[in-house]
Amino acid sequence: MAKPLGPYTPIVRSGDLLVVSGQLGMSDGALVGGGVSAETAQAVANLATLLEGEGASLDDVIKTTVFLTDMGDFATMNEAYIAAFGDHRPARSTIGVAALPLPGAAVEIEAWARIA
Repeated sequence: MAKPLGPYTPIVRSGDLLVVSGQLGMSDGALVGGGVSAETAQAVANLATLLEGEGASLDDVIKTTVFLTDMGDFATMNEAYIAAFGDHRPARSTIGVAALPLPGAAVEIEAWARIA
């Protein structure tokens, strides 16, 4: 698991809920190449890794929030997001932001999951 970029906990359990802090498209301490599509895929992979550490999976996700630095990238992000989540469709919000914590990052995704 990547070290957080700030003073926060990457995943928190509260009863049967898991809250996953925003994940960037980072691997091995660096932003992945390949643009918005690759960043989205890696951000979801990072979410999956954190969930698996708590005995959950992407299928347990009930809500995500996607932060994009350019809403013109929505369609590209959406295609990669659909590919990563498969047939599972959690509720989702997408918000345009001026910047993300890692210079050059275009996508950040946070998630809420419910487990039994």
